[in-house]
Amino acid sequence: MTFETDHSVTLKIWDRSAIDHTLETVVQDLAGRAKTAKSSIAVHCSGPNIFTVSVRV
Repeated sequence: MTFETDHSVTLKIWDRSAIDHTLETVVQDLAGRAKTAKSSIAVHCSGPNIFTVSVRV
């Protein structure tokens, strides 16, 4: 499951061993699209294996 807007991505990561790598990749991609630093990106766990990655306002 993936839900995407211009400044956020919500995804379910089934493989626990891939969580770190997947989140790092999503943070880099979102920072690039938003033309901001990775430190301006927030990651929230919003449910079991569900993460929302968004640009901090």
